[in-house]
Amino acid sequence: MKAVDQVRARSQQQCELCQSAEPLEVYEVPPASYASADNIINICHHCRTQIDKKAPIDNEHWRCLTTAMWSEVPGIQVVSWRMLNRLRNESWAMENLDMLYLADDLLTWAKATGDHENDGTVDLHKDANGNLLQDGDTVVLIKSLDVKGSTLNAKLGTVVRNIRLVQDNTEQIEGKIEGQTIVILTKYLRKQN
Repeated sequence: MKAVDQVRARSQQQCELCQSAEPLEVYEVPPASYASADNIINICHHCRTQIDKKAPIDNEHWRCLTTAMWSEVPGIQVVSWRMLNRLRNESWAMENLDMLYLADDLLTWAKATGDHENDGTVDLHKDANGNLLQDGDTVVLIKSLDVKGSTLNAKLGTVVRNIRLVQDNTEQIEGKIEGQTIVILTKYLRKQN
């Protein structure tokens, strides 16, 4: 039986972290050099987006770790430890973190991504008004911009369709203006509804 099939059978059609029955996805706990039932877990989309820092952390949702952290599955223990560290400003999370024991090899694995050093804040792409931006959105320029290395001048009110988020910089998006793909700072954009 493949590792993924073992994980699906083990989870009994529930998120292995929060017990949700919403659609599940297989998550390989990084860093993993090979896939095994120990380093793969079955989780819901809600948990996945917060683990991947693509949504603000929902403190109340993660109270599920009070139960999940006792799992015998190493991948669940590692993810629980990482998320409890992100939530360490919450008293309940700190208490659970104090109780959670990981063997040395699991602790090394849990610390390998450096995720435990971060707090629960998530940097997301937002426009000038604080609206959340997503790939494929349509935005409007709120300031005329000169494009570096080009004679192009993007005028105030220009509509940019089907934007792409710059993954490693939440202050930038990519979009096409007059057929040219350019990088635009999010502080000069307003999301169009």
